[in-house]
Amino acid sequence: MSGSSRAHYLPAGLPIPVSDPDGLSAPYWMGLRENRLLVQRCAGCRSWQFGPEWICHNCHSFDLTWTDVEPTGRIYSWERVWHPSHPALKQHGPYLALLVELPHAGGVRMVGNLQGDPRQTVIIGTEVGGVFEHHPESDPSFSLLQWRLKQGADRVDGHSTG
Repeated sequence: MSGSSRAHYLPAGLPIPVSDPDGLSAPYWMGLRENRLLVQRCAGCRSWQFGPEWICHNCHSFDLTWTDVEPTGRIYSWERVWHPSHPALKQHGPYLALLVELPHAGGVRMVGNLQGDPRQTVIIGTEVGGVFEHHPESDPSFSLLQWRLKQGADRVDGHSTG
């Protein structure tokens, strides 16, 4: 269940997450703008890695490519954030921060927010789908990948979460 969200999960006024849009992570950020999740993969040993690096973590090759990955995963870890980490979040708590494991990318993990009720029950292993959140009004514009529980999601042990 991937797609574009119409409303922003987090309020306006947060720092733009792209500090170097033309550098090492540029393909990742450009992919998000196109509703695509791109993850680095080594052309030599075929290992996956995230976040972006110039060198393969496994074989030390410099032959890394950006590969399209299905934006689905499972909750590996999570935290309900009660204290604002930025002044723009002062009236926006709590919110749920996730560490999502991507099975279609060798199990690499990435951080994001879980959409929906911030007081919902969160269960490790629950399936989530990516939601592309676009901020064209920002200067420069940017996109984020948020997460949403998949309808009828199952935990790793097979018990329904919804």
